Amino acid sequence: MPGVGGIEATRQIVERAPHIGVIVVTMFDDDESVLAALKAGARGYVLKDADRGALLRAIRAVADGEALLGAPVARRVLELVAAPPQRAHDRSSQPLPGLLEELTPRELEVLGLIAQGLKNRQIAEQLVISEKTVGNHVSNIFTKLQVADRVQATIRARDAGLGQSTV
Repeated sequence: MPGVGGIEATRQIVERAPHIGVIVVTMFDDDESVLAALKAGARGYVLKDADRGALLRAIRAVADGEALLGAPVARRVLELVAAPPQRAHDRSSQPLPGLLEELTPRELEVLGLIAQGLKNRQIAEQLVISEKTVGNHVSNIFTKLQVADRVQATIRARDAGLGQSTV
């Protein structure tokens, strides 16, 4: 992009209009590029060689307030999340226990379910609460953890040991 890179453009768009969901469409799937885009506020990350269906799913998901990563990128993010604890903690600029202490027990429960990959509807069914209530909890979690989307919240949760399977 002439004049400004995609990461900086994403950062500026999200800063000026946080209600706009940015989807990065790129040929780069390296860790640094993916994390930079997510930290800049992108809620979608799709590789240029993805089929039209994958791009359409990302557009619909982001338009619905979700985050969606293309399959190859999602695998890379999961690999990063599953990294040994010392690597995971190096990514965090603020200690996780301090951030998590601000969450209510119910918010911690919802965050753990988000980190397991559950959608709002599934969380609502599991906790026997309304989907709107789940949405309110998710919004509060994002604010308290200072994250922009489910991917960033999942990374924070998993860094703290939440949402990991016991197998």
